[in-house]
Amino acid sequence: MNRYLPVITAAIVLMACNSGTKTEEKEKASYEKAKETLEEKEKKNPAGFITASCRDRGNLIGQTVIKITLNSKATVAKYKDIEIELSFYSETGALLQKDVTTIYKTLAPGETITEKKKQYTPKQTDSIGLKIVSAKNASPE
Repeated sequence: MNRYLPVITAAIVLMACNSGTKTEEKEKASYEKAKETLEEKEKKNPAGFITASCRDRGNLIGQTVIKITLNSKATVAKYKDIEIELSFYSETGALLQKDVTTIYKTLAPGETITEKKKQYTPKQTDSIGLKIVSAKNASPE
């Protein structure tokens, strides 16, 4: 009986080690699947994961300098070539004009970028609204 004891002990140790490895592999596979699902969701709806704000001021030649700030709330996906709709409103809230502009920069997860745009705006523009129209996926496939 004593000569089988080391063999039995070794078998129990090996089984314990293998079950821990399989659990770790399952957890890693589960994590990777959740990560892929999240990345797919972020890629399909960039407007839901990018926030935009702006500040504007006039310059000496009558243009409006618009400082656009973009912030990514995504955790996995990177975006590039972000298309933004600018809406110009009067003091009473009437829509005066809409323009679409593209920011040709890459926006990484959790990153904030700024871009300045100079443009002539309609007379009597009181405020400017922003809306994310689209963004391309910059993550490697």
